[in-house]
Formats: sequence, structure tokens, C-alpha cells
Amino acid sequence: MKTAVIKTGGKQYLVQEGDVLKVEKLNAKEGEKVVFDDVLLVFDEKDISVGSPTVEGAKVEAEVLEQGRDKKLHVIRFRAKSRYFRKYGHRQPYSRVKISAIK
Repeated sequence: MKTAVIKTGGKQYLVQEGDVLKVEKLNAKEGEKVVFDDVLLVFDEKDISVGSPTVEGAKVEAEVLEQGRDKKLHVIRFRAKSRYFRKYGHRQPYSRVKISAIK
């Protein structure tokens, strides 16, 4: 089975066909196809292709299943003995994608 390492949203992911990933938010609607061109490595049982920095002509196709936001993260700033306390919240947007083909 073909396996690849792709780069999206400043992170790297090890993917195979049929995998479902949660990546940084993509500019695509639910049900749309997306193509990841930043393929760093492609390998299967027989051979390996390592890019410098990317593999020429390699691409990974995926379908956007869902757009959403993660659970809330709480950020607290506190300074002792000065009555300073701040609490912020943040919800990171994400896209859930299903890998359909590695070419």
C-alpha cells in the first residue's frame, strides 16, 4: 500500500489511502476535492522516493468531510502579589479530510 508524507498548515502528516485526518483549516467547502502538492516522501513495498524538498510530480488527493472548530483552549495569565489575572479562550478551526489517492 502506498504511503506518503505531506505538508499542510505548517505540519507534516504520514498518510495512506483511506485515512481520515484533522488538519489546519483549508479554503474548501464540505464535499470538495483538494490536492496536496507538498509531498515530502512517497514509499510502498518496492521503492522509496525522497524529495528535496518535495517529490517531483507527486500529489495526494483528498476530500473535505467536515469544517469545524476544536474544543476551547483556556489561556491564563497570572502575576503573583499584584492582583493580575487574565483568562482568554481560543477555538482553533480545522478541516477533516479523507485521503482518496496517492499519485
